[in-house]
Amino acid sequence: MIKFSEEKLTKVQEIIARYPQGKQKSALIPVLHLAQEEYGWLSAETMDYVASLLQLEPIEVYEVATFYSMYNLKPVGKFLFEVCQTGPCMINGSDDIVEHIKQRLGISVGETTADGLFTLKTVECLGACGYAPMMQLGKHYREHLTKEKVDQIIEECRKNAGQLN
Repeated sequence: MIKFSEEKLTKVQEIIARYPQGKQKSALIPVLHLAQEEYGWLSAETMDYVASLLQLEPIEVYEVATFYSMYNLKPVGKFLFEVCQTGPCMINGSDDIVEHIKQRLGISVGETTADGLFTLKTVECLGACGYAPMMQLGKHYREHLTKEKVDQIIEECRKNAGQLN
């Protein structure tokens, strides 16, 4: 059964308190972030739990979680490559970057490597058009991507995971 720690529940109450009484739905996005931080992804059970905490219908939570690409609706690898696929990035070669990642890691968009290290996801604009092509890796942007830079990022991730392959 999904249940936040006391520390997380206190944080949820702090978030809800930011908004006028009866407007707890306004807390949905930050509470979903907490849930994803806690569990790594948002299962239906997790989204139902968030709905109960905020006194919402589950569909209200599903609508938000499925709309935004920042929420993972299935388990993801330790390193999530979120490659921008909007105009400026595409013009600057993001399609080639996605293909290179697919070949290097042996996965398709939306898949995770067998070792659980990498997941490849394409997303809408990340708001860094001047640095195209780019991707988000965790909380950091990786910009002006080339195949060589992607190879370096993959090796850096493997090294950080304690794996040398």
